[in-house]
Amino acid sequence: MKRNFRLTRSTDFKRVRRFGKSYAHPLIVLIALPAEGDKTQIGVAAGRSIGNAVQRNRAKRMLREAIRPLFPTIKSGWNIVLLSRRSMTSATLAETQAALNQLFLRAGLVTEIDAS
Repeated sequence: MKRNFRLTRSTDFKRVRRFGKSYAHPLIVLIALPAEGDKTQIGVAAGRSIGNAVQRNRAKRMLREAIRPLFPTIKSGWNIVLLSRRSMTSATLAETQAALNQLFLRAGLVTEIDAS
């Protein structure tokens, strides 16, 4: 995922977490808040409950890679935060992508979903 499509400031993360609607999955929590513009930005976070820094960074890299093919189908005008859960440390990329597909469908944030 390109850097200009990421949420980076902590104030943005706090705003989305406070006012956004959340959708939970055993691997990931998705929090979505309508943005002021028509640009969609996604932030990825992994708390200390995930494990040490190596495990947290691996979980975040896995989320970024799993969201990359799904990003073109996401509706524009949203700020989205993806929070990794503890079970993410043992998940595969395919499981992560399936979890993201399920969450985005439940949230109604995709325009079209690929059948794969």
